[in-house]
Amino acid sequence: MPANISAAKPLFRPEMPLYGAILFLTEFIRGAVLISFLPIYGNKALGLNLDVIGIAVSAHYVSDTMVKLSIGYFLHRAGVKLVVGFGLLATLAGMLLAGYAEWPWLFIAASALLGIGISPIWIVCLSQVKEERRATQMGILYTVWLVGLGTGPVASNLLLERGLGLAYWAMVGVSVASCLLSLLIPAASQAEVSVLPFAKQLAQLTSRLREMKPLLPGMVLQTLAAGMLLPILPSFAGNHLGMSPSQYSILLFAGGAFTAIGLIPMGRLSDRYGKQWFLAAGFCVFGLTLFALTLKPPVALSFVMAGVLGVAYAAVLPAWNALLAAYVPPNQRSLGWGVFSTVEGLGGMIGPSMGGLAAASLGEPFVVGFAGAVFVAICIVYLLFPFRLFRG
Repeated sequence: MPANISAAKPLFRPEMPLYGAILFLTEFIRGAVLISFLPIYGNKALGLNLDVIGIAVSAHYVSDTMVKLSIGYFLHRAGVKLVVGFGLLATLAGMLLAGYAEWPWLFIAASALLGIGISPIWIVCLSQVKEERRATQMGILYTVWLVGLGTGPVASNLLLERGLGLAYWAMVGVSVASCLLSLLIPAASQAEVSVLPFAKQLAQLTSRLREMKPLLPGMVLQTLAAGMLLPILPSFAGNHLGMSPSQYSILLFAGGAFTAIGLIPMGRLSDRYGKQWFLAAGFCVFGLTLFALTLKPPVALSFVMAGVLGVAYAAVLPAWNALLAAYVPPNQRSLGWGVFSTVEGLGGMIGPSMGGLAAASLGEPFVVGFAGAVFVAICIVYLLFPFRLFRG
C-alpha cells in the first residue's frame, strides 16, 4: 500500500455501538414510562390520581437534572462502567418499585429513581463525539434517541391493552437487558467531560444566563407546556377522544413519524426562507391544533391532527436549535448547552405537577387547551422579539 494512503478513520470509538445500544434501551424505557406506563398503570393498576402522577413525572425530571449537574465529577472519579452500571441499577430498582407503589410517596420515589438511572449514558455518548465529525455523529445519536423515545410508548400501550402485568414485566425486562449490557463496558473506559469546582461552575452559569436571558422565558414556557401534557395525555385520549390504548399508540406513532419525515425538509426550508417564520408558525400551528383537540374531533380526524402536530414540531426543532446555537460561544459549547439543558429542565420539573393538579380539579381538556394557549403566546414572542439570530 502506498505511504500516502491510510485507512479511513472509524466514525466512532470502538465502545460507541455498545453505548448506543444502552442509550436506545434507556430512552425506550423513558418514553414508555413517562408517556404511557406511569399515567396508565399508576391510575388503573394502583388507583392513583392524576395530581400524584403529575408530581411523579416532575420528580423524574428533578432527579434527571440534578444528576446531569454532577455527572462530570462522578465520571471523572469513578469511570464510565461504574457510573453507568449504578445508574441502570437505579432504573431497574425504580421499575421494580413502581409496580407495587400503592402509596403516592413511594410512586414518586420510584419515578425519581428512574430519572437518576437514565441520565448518565446520554452524557457518556455526548462525550464520545469528535469535534471534526460532530454533525454526522450527533445526527446518529439523535436518531437513536428519537427511535428509542418514540417506540417506547407505542410498545408500552400495545402491551398495556393486553394486560397491565404484561406491560410491567416487559418494562422490567428491558431494564434488566440494559443492566446486562452495561457489564460489557470495558473497565478502562473514560468519558471526556470537564470537571470544575462548584463555585466556578456557578460563576460561569450566572455569566452565561446573563448573556442568554432573552431566551429564558420561552425556554421555560415551552418545556412547562409540554410537561403539563405528559401525565394527562393517555387519560385525555381515552376519556375525551374515545380512543383505545392501541389507537392512542397509533396517534403517538403518527405524530412521531411525521416529525421524523419532516425534520430534514423543514430544516432546509427554514434555512432558505428564514428561521423566525418557521419557529413562529410551528408554535402557532402546534398551539391551535392542541386547542382543536379539546373540541372532541372524531378519531380519524384526531389522527390527522397528530400528523399536523408532528409537522409543526419538525418546523420548530431545526429553527430552535439554530437559535440556541447563536447564543453559545464557540469556546464554551459544553457550558452553553449545559445551561440550556438545565433551564429547559426547569419547565420539565414544574409542568407535569401543574398539569396533574390542574387536570384533577379542572379536567384534562382544560390542561390541553391551556398548553395550546401557551404555545400560541410563545409564537407571538418569537414574531416580535429581535433575537440575535434573526438580526443576522
